[in-house]
Amino acid sequence: MRVAQPEGTRGSLKWLQRAIEQDGAMLRPVSLSGDIRWVSPLRVDNFAEYRDAAFLDVIGQGHLKTALADFWPRGGPQWDALGLMGDKPILVEAKAHIDEFFSPASQASERSLAKIHTALESVSARLGAREVSDWTKVFFQYANRIAHLDFLRAHNVDAHLLFVSFINDEDMNGPNSSVEWSGVFRAADYALGLPKRHPLRPYIHHVFPDVNALM
Repeated sequence: MRVAQPEGTRGSLKWLQRAIEQDGAMLRPVSLSGDIRWVSPLRVDNFAEYRDAAFLDVIGQGHLKTALADFWPRGGPQWDALGLMGDKPILVEAKAHIDEFFSPASQASERSLAKIHTALESVSARLGAREVSDWTKVFFQYANRIAHLDFLRAHNVDAHLLFVSFINDEDMNGPNSSVEWSGVFRAADYALGLPKRHPLRPYIHHVFPDVNALM
C-alpha cells in the first residue's frame, strides 16, 4: 500500500521530511559506512510512505510478496522512510516524543492477531528472547519492526533497521537528549526479553538528530 502524506507541520513527520530534503546526512548512523539514497518519503512522490507488498517494491524486493503475506497479515508496518545503501535496504522508524513508543496490537482482528502471534513467537525464539513478555503488548510497534527486519534477513536480504529518535522537539514535549531515548530502547529490549547480544543486533541502528539543526 502506498500512503500519500501531507507536508509535515509538526513532530517526526515534519522533521524526517526536512532531514531527507536536506540530503539526509544527519540520518546516517556511524555504524553504517556509505551514503543512503532515500526512496521515501519524497516531495515528488507526495511524501508517500509504504507498507505491505508496496514497501517491498520500493526497496527492490518485490519477489518476496508471497512470502511476506504468509508471514504477516495485511496492515503491517508503515515505514516512515525507506532508503538504499547500495543494495542494502534501510527501514526507518522515526519518533519525536516518547509516548509514540507505546503501541499494543489491539486493533488487529482475531485472525490477524493469531498470525502475528505466530510470527513474533518464531522471531523471539530465533533471537533467544526470554519468555517474559507478549510481544503484541505495549512495545508492539517496536517488536514488529524487528520482526520485519528478521523476515528480510531470513530471505537473504542485507536489510538494516534504523530508529530515528529526534531530540529537542519542544512542541511535542520530546526528549532533549539521546540518553532519554536510549533508556526507552533499553526498557523495550528488557520487556521483550531480548538479550544484549542477539543475531539482529548488528543490523539495528540508532540516530538522535537535533531538530534545532532543521529549523
